[in-house]
Amino acid sequence: MLALGWLWQLVQWLRHARTLPDLTCPQDDWQIAPVSKAEGKPQLTVIVPACNEEGSIEATLRSLLGSAGIRLEIIAVDDRSTDRTGAILDEVSSQLSGLVCGHKLAVLHIRELPAGWLGKPHALWQGAQRAQADWILFTDADVVFAPQAAALALAYAEAECADHVVLMPDWILGSHGEAAMLGAIHALTSWGMRLWRVADPDSRDFLGVGAFNLVRRSAYEALGGFEALRMEVLEDLRLGWKLKRAGYRQRVALGPGLASIRWSFGAWSVVRNLEKNLFALYRYRVGLTLLGCLGLSVQIALPIMALFAGGWARIGAIAVYGAVVGIYCSARRVTRVAPTYVLVYPLAASLFLFAVVRSMSLALVRGGVAWRGTLYSLRELREHAGRFW
Repeated sequence: MLALGWLWQLVQWLRHARTLPDLTCPQDDWQIAPVSKAEGKPQLTVIVPACNEEGSIEATLRSLLGSAGIRLEIIAVDDRSTDRTGAILDEVSSQLSGLVCGHKLAVLHIRELPAGWLGKPHALWQGAQRAQADWILFTDADVVFAPQAAALALAYAEAECADHVVLMPDWILGSHGEAAMLGAIHALTSWGMRLWRVADPDSRDFLGVGAFNLVRRSAYEALGGFEALRMEVLEDLRLGWKLKRAGYRQRVALGPGLASIRWSFGAWSVVRNLEKNLFALYRYRVGLTLLGCLGLSVQIALPIMALFAGGWARIGAIAVYGAVVGIYCSARRVTRVAPTYVLVYPLAASLFLFAVVRSMSLALVRGGVAWRGTLYSLRELREHAGRFW
């Protein structure tokens, strides 16, 4: 049964992976609107929240200021940083005199976090309150953009009459451990994440990615913005869920090199970065999390045991690993992970299982989720946790 399930996932990826649009190969109807040389209303507002991002924030802002074929309003939000993030934002802003290539940079400093808010949703909400454009791009402070990224994404959104576009970022993989973890996580989550069905209005599939969430401002405001997600750890994913459930048009696109991010530094760094996310994904429910861990354990252990059992069990195990290899190959456009990393798939999958257990255990022991130096009460997080199903 497990082998049949994996083979079905492989068939789906083989059938549909090539249907995901690539913004670096634009179609005739993806027309980038000409930008008037006269100063006017921006075509796109970019919100960049930053909390202790002194090592990456300047590169992010410089890449956005280098955007071509579009007029941007960039709002950088210093969210209570204790390092040089705020100073760097002010330095970059002071070096600019008015518009730079038609772009405008505004810096907002947040000194205190109001009660009942998580830091990032609050920073995003504050930035969006000042947005002037009809479209808002919510991104992160460690993303580097190619010059055509924003213009191509906006052209695609308008050509598709979309309300929400997710551009899958390029994960910069600096070690074998990072690549192994990304490949295994993608293979395991492929059971519930069908990217090609996000655009189907009759499908329940949805997506939101913090590195590149492009949203029509009228749709964002109609759903209450991030004020309605004030205690949501997975604010990017939850925003995508709300947009899809409200009937707004959602699209997922690829774009090699358009938006790049170095999310982790080694396999253990992946585990650390997932600390706040995985228990939140299960909506802080212990029973549901343990059930998920049981499912992962079966996925990992059963094929290994079957290999040594012989007979039809061994054939089933070979089919499982063959399907996993096929998914690694067919999903390479999305993950950029070489299929050879399937050799360490069981080990990487086991580490992911450990990350789930660790995320739940730390939250229960601490009585909350620690994020950017602040501990958020588990009781309050549970009270505000909406569903994903």
